[in-house]
Amino acid sequence: MNSIEVKNLTKKFGKFVSVDGISFNVSEGEIFGFLGANGAGKSTTIRMLCGILEPSGGDAIVGGYSIVRDPDKVKTQIGYMSQKFSLYNDLTVEENINFFGGIYGLYNSKLQERKEWVLKVAGLEGREKTITGSLPGGIKQRLALGTAVIHEPKIVFLDEPTSGVDPISRRNFWDLINELSARGITVFVTTHYLEEAEFCNNIILINAGKLVAEGSSKELKTNYLKNTILEIECEHTVQAMELLEKENFVDEVSIFGNNMHIAVNDKYTGEEEIKRILSEKNSIRVKRIDRIVPTLEDVFIHLLDKDKK
Repeated sequence: MNSIEVKNLTKKFGKFVSVDGISFNVSEGEIFGFLGANGAGKSTTIRMLCGILEPSGGDAIVGGYSIVRDPDKVKTQIGYMSQKFSLYNDLTVEENINFFGGIYGLYNSKLQERKEWVLKVAGLEGREKTITGSLPGGIKQRLALGTAVIHEPKIVFLDEPTSGVDPISRRNFWDLINELSARGITVFVTTHYLEEAEFCNNIILINAGKLVAEGSSKELKTNYLKNTILEIECEHTVQAMELLEKENFVDEVSIFGNNMHIAVNDKYTGEEEIKRILSEKNSIRVKRIDRIVPTLEDVFIHLLDKDKK
């Protein structure tokens, strides 16, 4: 059963097309990753699906209601957490929970029950009187998610929720997302951290307002990237990248930390060729060359480069 059904959804701002006739479905209870570069149309799509922004064309059924005909009813079915924490920093933890609980129509015993749950998942039991602005980013993030789902919605939209948060806090946050999914809540999430997208059941990649790929992490790596991927550790990585991207056996080159990944085609003859090119042209010493399983970032770069051509 689908929680979200998107049909030819379009949004124009004057002559600029931000979202260009996209269609996809999101199954009930799944963690759905919506990926794309800055300006790809992710946040615009989420705002339309939340009933905040009126589409220029098409429609979507969210939690059983049309975003065109019944946007107010859509809002009763969802929770939303933006990339900027949707909390009031000058209020206490308890005041924030009470405020959001009241917005969603929770009072008395039901509000108390849900407040205790939010405090537990945020790790803030006994700290109800703490000023929210003084909390560490990871704790504040969990509190923001707790308040976003305090009314137990069927669907929660998370728009780059882990931006600027340390890796341990991000992992803890994803543990909480998995808990929500296990309880049957559909989680629709955008992220710039592609290693996080590995946790998603299904993923869509959007570029310039259009969908360019869809599938699980494994399917994306298998179906969209046929090249052999090599990881190269060498001196002067940027110079080496500039040299290799000119070679006819290299389709794509990208920096990964201190190393680089290259996608090679059938003209590639072996690692000795790479070592020779780097040594002869710029005296660059190669420390290692390994064939690796492609990452989602490799797929992402490949598809965006392909879409530009």
